[in-house]
Amino acid sequence: MELQGKVCVITGATSGIGKETAKTLASKGASLVLPIRDSLKGDILKDEILEQTPDARIDLMHCNLGSFDSIRNFVKEFKSKYDKLHILINNAGIWETKRNLSEDGVEMNFAVNHLAPFLMTNLLLDTIKNSTPARIINVSSDAHRTFKINFGDIEYEKRYFSFKVYSQSKLANILFTKKLSQMLRGNDVTVNCLHPGLVSTGLFEKMPKLMTGLMKPFMLTPAKGAETIIYLATSPEVEKTSGEYFAKKKTKKPASEALRQDVANKLWEVSEKYVGL
Repeated sequence: MELQGKVCVITGATSGIGKETAKTLASKGASLVLPIRDSLKGDILKDEILEQTPDARIDLMHCNLGSFDSIRNFVKEFKSKYDKLHILINNAGIWETKRNLSEDGVEMNFAVNHLAPFLMTNLLLDTIKNSTPARIINVSSDAHRTFKINFGDIEYEKRYFSFKVYSQSKLANILFTKKLSQMLRGNDVTVNCLHPGLVSTGLFEKMPKLMTGLMKPFMLTPAKGAETIIYLATSPEVEKTSGEYFAKKKTKKPASEALRQDVANKLWEVSEKYVGL
């Protein structure tokens, strides 16, 4: 996709693979709209991008992905300024090791990793459809392979195990991608998701130091981790590809649970109720 003049929204752009993606897409001429929770980090990112690409177009807008109201306000502000959205990259992700709640009282991993992109994407969908050809990219993880969606206790109130909760949210990203791609068939809007690899980012900052120390030698740089996102956002090779899971810029078969239509349908219904769609 030729990016000159294209409008692109990237969540989680102030660090890690989100930052590398933003820098690269700006250098290719994309007009970036970045939902930012921390204004200071946003300003630092903007300066960094402008230093590399002086004519870059960057619009910082406040958005706390742990708040449904904040997401709605971001979308309202975006639509007041823009009538096109060519690329939406749902990159932001967290891994809470202790059970914390969002502003809406929802378990934080589920709220930020799944419900936030679910709500933002749905609210922006009319603008995206009006901007074809357009692309939606969801950052998942191979961690999705470990567990299923726990519909009986989706917020893990009874017994919290952080890896299960994180894994569930990443499985939800793929189920969301599959379901949305079916709903958008014939609209010239593609939806794909990806595993960026084991990347050295702030995602693991709440992990025990011993664990992260052991993982460090096997971790990719953020620039390397961003390669598949950038590929899905820009490559002509995937302009007609939708509903797929990628790793290392190639399609990869996800866990069998991620391919279940009944699970995708049920998760969609549950998610709609949570976010009030």
